[in-house]
Amino acid sequence: MRTDARPGIALRLTALAAVVSSLVAVVSGATGWTSAHRVVAALALPPLLALVVASVVAHRRLLAPSLAALALFGTAAAITAPGLHLASAALALAGTCGLAAACLRGGAVERGRFRDYLTLTKPRIMSLLLVTGACGMVVGAHGWPGTARLAVTMVGLALACGGASALNHVLDRDIDRLMGSRTAGRPVAAGRLAPSRALEFGLALSACSFTLLASTVNLLTATLALAGNLFYVVVYTGYLKRRGPQNIVLGGAAGAVPPLVGYAAATGNLALPALWLFLIVFLWTPPHFWALALLLREHYAAAKVPMLPVVRGERATVRRIVVYTLALVCFTVVPFALGAFGAVYLACALVLGCLFVVLALRLGQGEDRGRAALAFHYSLLYLALLFVGAAVDAAL
Repeated sequence: MRTDARPGIALRLTALAAVVSSLVAVVSGATGWTSAHRVVAALALPPLLALVVASVVAHRRLLAPSLAALALFGTAAAITAPGLHLASAALALAGTCGLAAACLRGGAVERGRFRDYLTLTKPRIMSLLLVTGACGMVVGAHGWPGTARLAVTMVGLALACGGASALNHVLDRDIDRLMGSRTAGRPVAAGRLAPSRALEFGLALSACSFTLLASTVNLLTATLALAGNLFYVVVYTGYLKRRGPQNIVLGGAAGAVPPLVGYAAATGNLALPALWLFLIVFLWTPPHFWALALLLREHYAAAKVPMLPVVRGERATVRRIVVYTLALVCFTVVPFALGAFGAVYLACALVLGCLFVVLALRLGQGEDRGRAALAFHYSLLYLALLFVGAAVDAAL
């Protein structure tokens, strides 16, 4: 990635957030605000880590000050003697201020168009993830979880999803240029945004997500959102996607995390209902993406991405779609059989599932892009309505 001597607005704001967090931590420690001191101090860590990653990948001149600030932060956390702890915390604050000054050095930078930054977050994909997350929250609360808590959780989850999507744009910019107009016009692939700007934006959103969820909801929710983010970016995009046709089978775990986030936000823990929701999305992901891959087979082939239709052919892909769809529909009955959900959920699962199976079977009647498009678009509606059914059932 090209190194840009001037960090963008997202990275500069991240550096300022680290300074503010560090300052509040020092003040809370100095004034005896011990009950929340550790929590407040921990909130400085996500922006510092984001700055370290950005410096390693795109801004090498920031590497020394970012590592120094992180090391001083770790030293302050490790020292427990009151006087020495406060002194080391002050040094950590000074190091963070120095890092912020290095980020701000160099004058104004071009900010880019708002529309391009919005595109980086993949709003259409995010909307379905937020639906599953909100429904998971209602399931966990057995009813309405509270407007304020729901809103904060959805904002935090949206930041995590948007950050992961922005980093996906950076890692996939080479293949996006080869996969037709659908992806070639994306901001990074088309050259409207520098990869370093998208990287900074993604890291800033991810750090903000963790800080917001950890400080206003609970640590488990923040950790789950971050884990889903890292799995999608590092494991799926960075490794699995280009390795073989089973990429989406394992990679589907990333998209299955939002229901866990919602459930944890409502309850503070994870239980069997959350696991059922996770597994439903996990089993749903392969037939959903393979239907899309049938539509874009030539594009994936041109970019040398080993999706199932490219490697095994369309007939084998259709067989896999049918098998996974049948397995999905059968599995959706399990939560009802074990008493996790009731009759409303079961009715939704059976009606929606039967239609999904019919559309999957129709794919085997001949190579018809219209059938693949219908199966793909219905799969989106299927998951959204099934989760709404689970939420309604839990609230009754």
